[in-house]
Amino acid sequence: MACSIVTVDRQLTAVVKAKVPFPEIPMAQRSARAAIDAALPSLDAGPLGRPLTRFRTPAKDALDMEIGTIVGQSFAGRGEIVPSDLPAGRAAHFQLKGPFDGMPGAWQTLFAWCAAEKLELTGINWEIYMPWQGVDPAKLETDLYALLA
Repeated sequence: MACSIVTVDRQLTAVVKAKVPFPEIPMAQRSARAAIDAALPSLDAGPLGRPLTRFRTPAKDALDMEIGTIVGQSFAGRGEIVPSDLPAGRAAHFQLKGPFDGMPGAWQTLFAWCAAEKLELTGINWEIYMPWQGVDPAKLETDLYALLA
């Protein structure tokens, strides 16, 4: 799939916010997702959507991340689980087909395309995952977005 520019709508999210050193991202993802999964049934956040990660660039040694799930309505935060959102606007988009270890290369592809197209980025980026439990990693699809200025 090629890179493209898409228009995205604002989507509400339930997230754990964290500043995560690069080597600790997989562990932080697992920990945050366990906390989100445990809390969601009691948050009155409406129908649940796909899991996501939102982060800011540029980043030197660590990413400011929001790890969570798209939700159907706003809710009162509880503990480390807080409401947030994915922004509306124009975004560069690329879909990674295959296992999560292809994520760094997929982001390089998207950012290189944005540079070649002379697109101005805001530094707000996110990934939306398909449910991955029990799925052949080769069949995973992850949507990558970089918000445009």
